Amino acid sequence: MRRAKRNRNKVVSEINITPFTDVVLVLLIIFMITTPMLMQPSLDVNLPKAQETNLADNTNIDVLITKDGSAIIEGRQIHRNNIESEIRNLIIKTPNRPVIIKGDKDAKYDFIIDFMNRARQAGAVKFALAVDNKGIGKPSGNAVRRKL
Repeated sequence: MRRAKRNRNKVVSEINITPFTDVVLVLLIIFMITTPMLMQPSLDVNLPKAQETNLADNTNIDVLITKDGSAIIEGRQIHRNNIESEIRNLIIKTPNRPVIIKGDKDAKYDFIIDFMNRARQAGAVKFALAVDNKGIGKPSGNAVRRKL
């Protein structure tokens, strides 16, 4: 019984970090919740409305790659050997135009890569792939552009 009495009177020289850990975790949770709210724009802007126009979008070069590998540029079927000259002619008119590639889902990957290489040699620098986002859980729409 004497030993039990001695241990009670002994001074504990260790620091208890449990309260400190609790405070740090609470602060971490607070920062994790508030940071996404701070990253959103804080100004509400009412943009002006405009009527629909029938002007064609000439800012992009639209390319269709069929499953057999043929390329249709701006609505005209182009032979593989003429891809570079056709892209070069379109880029000369308006430099830095992005090339939007709409490849058939059954087209071989090689066809699209070959087209991109030929377009790069012609001077194209911006490429995007158009995909159909139906069936992947997103709102229905025709195409989503993704920059490469």
